[in-house]
Amino acid sequence: MKPAPFAYLRATSVDDALEALRQHGPEARIIAGGQSLMPMLNMRLTKPAVLVDVMRIPALKEPRLDKGALVIPAGVRQAILLDRPGLARDLPLLAAALPWVGHIQTRARGTLCGSVAHADPSAEIPLCLVALQGEVHLRNRRKVRRVAAETFFAGMMVTDRADDEMIEAIAYPLRREGTGTAFAEIGRRHGDYAIVACAAVVDGTQMRLAVGGVADRPTARDFPHLDGSALDDALNAFAWDLGAGDDLHATARYRRDLVRSLGRRVLEQAAKVARGDTHQEAVPCHS
Repeated sequence: MKPAPFAYLRATSVDDALEALRQHGPEARIIAGGQSLMPMLNMRLTKPAVLVDVMRIPALKEPRLDKGALVIPAGVRQAILLDRPGLARDLPLLAAALPWVGHIQTRARGTLCGSVAHADPSAEIPLCLVALQGEVHLRNRRKVRRVAAETFFAGMMVTDRADDEMIEAIAYPLRREGTGTAFAEIGRRHGDYAIVACAAVVDGTQMRLAVGGVADRPTARDFPHLDGSALDDALNAFAWDLGAGDDLHATARYRRDLVRSLGRRVLEQAAKVARGDTHQEAVPCHS
């Protein structure tokens, strides 16, 4: 299929893009890399009247460090960030997860903010944003607001963004000393959306596990330091609370089993990293 007819606006500044959103409201959509939006357009799952292209806005091109976080504007492609010197040192969780996002070809075009805007519950980039307690920077013509990732995602492909707002950037807190992270996922093939993906953050006081692909949004839970049967019980309760369902790719039972097994593996791996026993952040697993 081909997209329904639409007007195309190539914005040259953030103000251009925001003015288009103000004028057209829900009939306008921001496009950057297009790796999530174009398939939706081609299948006519969305039919915007106006596409606002933000990829040629210079102000949205460069990641920057700000107040202990890496701020990634809307025009930064996934492949560019993956090649950023020091990414594995500053954001080891994101560095471990990005190679699982699509394929080389899609990462060369796709943007991180585009993945966050799409809000697929199985996607790795939103999952890491929730795991690290990052923020989404939203802007309209009148104001800027920052929304915690955990509240930004409101359901399957539903977010807190208003019709006149664009995602200007996302912010990932930088790794803190004494903190370990780990990531793993299971999919039918490498590059597919995950059946279940897990991201763990462990420090001296608590363990945090974020899970994608089970609930209708990436979901995180904090635990005290647990091991043995206490950890099994906590993971089992979390797996049930996520409300898994059956679909073409996996049963609810299989997804719960993956939350228990992958969850334990990434938490244990993150704890090892936090203790300095290993530097490995990505947990080997089959896909």
